[in-house]
Amino acid sequence: MDQKMLEVINIDIKDAMKAKEKEKLQALRYIKSMLMENNTSKKPVSEMDVIIKHHKKLKDGLVNFPAGHAMIEQTHKELAVIEAYLPKPLEENDVANMISEIKAKLDAPNMGAIMKELQPQIKGRFDGKKASQMVKDSI
Repeated sequence: MDQKMLEVINIDIKDAMKAKEKEKLQALRYIKSMLMENNTSKKPVSEMDVIIKHHKKLKDGLVNFPAGHAMIEQTHKELAVIEAYLPKPLEENDVANMISEIKAKLDAPNMGAIMKELQPQIKGRFDGKKASQMVKDSI
């Protein structure tokens, strides 16, 4: 993506305002505030890392609401907005192929070496715990 994520979100905020999409606008404004805060922090991380972290936090927070709670629906709507900015998810067989390729490149493949190389490739695209289990099963 050539444009910075913040620029894309600014454009999408304008579009959401014109379309009067209240939930989407609220979610985009929150993402924008997090990105701006990140840009001014002492140790900024990549914009994608900020979005991935927020998505994970929302998803993990769903278990805290009792069944039928109004926040569940609102959180799902916010997750749907955020997912449009995340990289395309990987399938399990894609990750299995990556693990095989990494193992073939390494002299003495071990859990730590494989995960060190695999993690940057799957970040935000596949569950790390599941990938870790796949690596354990393949050794």
